[in-house]
Amino acid sequence: MSTIIMSQCWPLQGLSVTQKAVLISLADQANDDGVCWPAVGTIAARCCMSPRAVRTAMDHLEVVGLLTRDRRFNSSTVYNVTPAKFDKAAAPSKGTRKAGKSGTASGAGAAPRAGGAPDAGGDAPRAGGDAAGAGLEVRPVPPNHHITTNEPSEEPSSPAGLSAAPPVVDSETELQAACRATWAAYASAYRIRHGVAPVRNAKVNANVKQLVQRLGHAEAPAVAGWFLTVNERYVVQNMHDLGSLLAKCEAYRTQWVTGRQMTATSAQQQDQTQSNANAADEAKAKLRQLREATNAH
Repeated sequence: MSTIIMSQCWPLQGLSVTQKAVLISLADQANDDGVCWPAVGTIAARCCMSPRAVRTAMDHLEVVGLLTRDRRFNSSTVYNVTPAKFDKAAAPSKGTRKAGKSGTASGAGAAPRAGGAPDAGGDAPRAGGDAAGAGLEVRPVPPNHHITTNEPSEEPSSPAGLSAAPPVVDSETELQAACRATWAAYASAYRIRHGVAPVRNAKVNANVKQLVQRLGHAEAPAVAGWFLTVNERYVVQNMHDLGSLLAKCEAYRTQWVTGRQMTATSAQQQDQTQSNANAADEAKAKLRQLREATNAH
């Protein structure tokens, strides 16, 4: 906030409530040189108005010399608040705009105004000798008036040469760090197991991100490195690609925690054990029924 710019903006007259609110909001965020770069959405939220109303107010502020805009492609717009350059006469008055809309269709029958008789076109000169059309000259529209700029959802970082704005906490930083750690663990174990570096492309990066999201930031790197010790036939045939890990990452995580790898052979053995146990339970149940029947007789 610059008290210098704010103190110069408060006394200014001839602005609407919307225009004054936008000007004060910009001044509140500007440095002592009047430079700031807030998002339009931020200004709209602070002033309790729509983004469209903010842009319309900015257009007027630019016409009267209170604001300049430096639009940058795919970046934030830099604003320069210049209260010293305010030209109140530069903006057409409400009466002028109304006259411009209605036109001069009254013709020769228009009533004369104070200060002179009607001219050949039927418009009466105003008091002081000014013609009725005075002040209706076409003013250039500010550059890129109809171009919608992409405003960032968060406050952008400061452009080069400007004072740095307070850092914005990036919610992706922790996820990105976990992805880097996961890939590093996987790539290191892969080189040890296969003697070459693994391929990394967009699909692999997507797999790493999904792995971190499913297993968590803390466990994903450890499971990714441990995965290279798995000797399942399918996994070995696929050279321990990340797609195989991602397909059953929760199951591999359990194996990593318990320290027991579940191969096809061990699964078959456990299945046979369970079958034997089921058969034994059935035999016990039948024997119990026979005993109960014998005791009943």
